[in-house]
Amino acid sequence: MSLASLNFEHVEAKHEIVFIGRSNVGKSTLMSRLIGIKVRVGRRPGVTQRPNYYKFGDLLVTDMPGYGYMKGVDYKKQERIRDLIVKYFEDNAPRVLCAVQVVDAKSFSEVVDRWTARGEMPIDVELFSFLKDLGIPVIVAVNKIDNIYERERDMVLDDIVLRLGFNPPWTNWLDRIAPISAKKGEVEHLRKLLKDRLRAIKRPDLASCFSMNK
Repeated sequence: MSLASLNFEHVEAKHEIVFIGRSNVGKSTLMSRLIGIKVRVGRRPGVTQRPNYYKFGDLLVTDMPGYGYMKGVDYKKQERIRDLIVKYFEDNAPRVLCAVQVVDAKSFSEVVDRWTARGEMPIDVELFSFLKDLGIPVIVAVNKIDNIYERERDMVLDDIVLRLGFNPPWTNWLDRIAPISAKKGEVEHLRKLLKDRLRAIKRPDLASCFSMNK
């Protein structure tokens, strides 16, 4: 796929929920668990270079390509994809009910601290701030929580919310932080938050797309 041909399709919808995050954090697997249909999952990081769209009436559920570094994709194409993601959110912000930013429970704080130590803005923090600046509500799905010992989970989650600008403990932010394991199907907290967003706009009919039994 050349840079010249790289573009994002525009799909008409009244409402939209977007899944976004770094490459290889489990976005597509998570969506498969939530909407109960087979979502296209790449065999290696960086394969998905355009959004995947799933339509439920007038609700669009969008799986974005990885934001930032993508293994096996040249730098210019990575930057082009990143620019297209930014433009997509800017163009469609009014209809986006929320963005689900998926992060890796085990590596998030370490990666953020490494970037910060170099004097650079960490990609995950940059993305979170960008969405907030656009007025898009963000739910942070902390994936792969099963890779953290249970006794350490509260500490890890506190570290994550701190780096995103929230005051710990993370349990003060249960409407914005959802610890999950997409691989194991442990996504009920996030499922509830998404349904709550749709009920808040008086569209319980759309909430059924996130039901386990469809």
